Amino acid sequence: MLNGRSPAKFVLISDFNVRNLAPLLARAGNIDPIVAPYGQVMQILLSRTDGTWLKDAEGAIVWTSPSSIAGYQHARQNQNWDLEEVLTEVDQFAHDLGAIPSHIRHIFVAGWSPLHRSESRRGLLDMDPTYGLAALLMRMNLRLCERVRDDARIHVFDSMRWISTTGAARACDTRLWYLTKTPFNVDVFREAARDFAAALRGLRGGARKLLALDLDNTLWGGEVGEIGWQKLRLGGHDAVGEAFLDFQRGLQALAHRGVLLALVSKNDEAVALEAIASHPEMALGTEEFAGLRINWNDKAANLAALADELNLGLDAIVFIDDNPAERARIRETLPQVLVPDWPSSPIEFPAALAALDCFDAPFVSDEDRNRAKSYVAERKRREARNLVQSLDDWLDTLELRVIVEDLNETNLERASQLLNKTNQFNLRTRRLTTSEFATWATARGHDSLVFRVADRFGDYGLVGIAGLRFEPGERAAFVEDLVLSCRVMGRRVEQTMLYTIAKRARSEGAQKLVADFVPTSRNQPCRSFLEQSGMRCDAAAERFWLDLSGDLLPPKAIELIERSNEPHRSSASSGTSADADESIA
Repeated sequence: MLNGRSPAKFVLISDFNVRNLAPLLARAGNIDPIVAPYGQVMQILLSRTDGTWLKDAEGAIVWTSPSSIAGYQHARQNQNWDLEEVLTEVDQFAHDLGAIPSHIRHIFVAGWSPLHRSESRRGLLDMDPTYGLAALLMRMNLRLCERVRDDARIHVFDSMRWISTTGAARACDTRLWYLTKTPFNVDVFREAARDFAAALRGLRGGARKLLALDLDNTLWGGEVGEIGWQKLRLGGHDAVGEAFLDFQRGLQALAHRGVLLALVSKNDEAVALEAIASHPEMALGTEEFAGLRINWNDKAANLAALADELNLGLDAIVFIDDNPAERARIRETLPQVLVPDWPSSPIEFPAALAALDCFDAPFVSDEDRNRAKSYVAERKRREARNLVQSLDDWLDTLELRVIVEDLNETNLERASQLLNKTNQFNLRTRRLTTSEFATWATARGHDSLVFRVADRFGDYGLVGIAGLRFEPGERAAFVEDLVLSCRVMGRRVEQTMLYTIAKRARSEGAQKLVADFVPTSRNQPCRSFLEQSGMRCDAAAERFWLDLSGDLLPPKAIELIERSNEPHRSSASSGTSADADESIA
């Protein structure tokens, strides 16, 4: 069991021997591999009743040779072939992948690559659009990606990267091929297993979210407090300086994928911030860091405080430091934090960063790309909080707006992403693909709402989901999903969501709102809210319920905007006052 979840059964389907892949997947910890007989690809894909498709299987890995496409085989043998006919075969293969039984939620497909070193080499003709096998293989892989992109279950992997990482001369093992029909050596399978395991981790919401970094000799060369920012090794005509600059650019690229950055450094804060602001080669500015802990305190304490400040679990954090003693300190004190081994030479930093697979996520939204900006705005909110005396006073100054709308085609993708990535405030930690979520939401007796939040500092975007299932015979509405991003926890958004779904449930004739909490190692914040919400609780059954016959009053100082309805604002002055919170919060 990994992170409280059992390994997922994955069926391995191939037209060559992939038995060497199975133990590597099992060792990764989150995949339980089941090897189907090789050479039976189409028979298995097209048979919904084949015994291979176990009812409790969650995924499939499909890895075929390019020669499974007849047109490619003809081209390989220098026979007549037609590009359109080859691409039509690829289209059919994509269609057959989509025919895999619907209970298989994840389909991992290895892109095509040559099985033999001699297979693609044609010298000057390699990339020739008419005769080149390399050019044809690129077209086939691109066509496959285009044809499956609308099926959220299917994910295509770059198998050529596994080969290049291993080294082309070693990757394809001729001896193994003729003896066992195993085309690749174990290093290629090891790279593939890492990617498959990381992909499943990301699909299950386990991708890391925050990268915390040291400064001296990690983000730049030298100790700024000793030599001053002018003498730091960063950029310029210097191999080490160039490597530090490329490392910063790699961090920027991660931030653009939605990974948060933070600084945890033993330094004088004013000196460090001056270096960041003044050094002409700095690629990163303070506006790109979600949090700063620059002082002389223990780094473990700083990192724990930073996680608390950002509402992140420690298991969402990665820590990079050039000092092995500091890395050991974090590993021993905060074992949930991932602390990768780090090279001693800065020249290897960019490659080490690129090799990390802990941030792998199934997709990147516009909100992910803008996440760093939202955390900078959050720092400003905290500064504003320091100027007022109480939490209520601070919340009143934020001018919070909560916008409620039904789940629809426009917001479905982001809502699905939130459902699958959120762990802390998540009633049942239910994971559904985009299509499964859409199917559930449109079923009879089901209702799904999404919540957007904004305040005077900026727009948080879509941060909440609530799903209701109505049981007319019981005159009750059951909460299937109650999900909220940690970015807005503790700002009366939770209470606003509960008020909204309670009102919706009552409008549909329900007399009781029921929420069955499913505990995990990470969703205690959701339980804590339910316990303080005014709902009654059957602790043994983890069931919470609310009698809908009483008054339902919205939280104070929240502007609640229900799309297609007139916006209204609740506040102490409008008569909802403090007892509004008490009735449902």
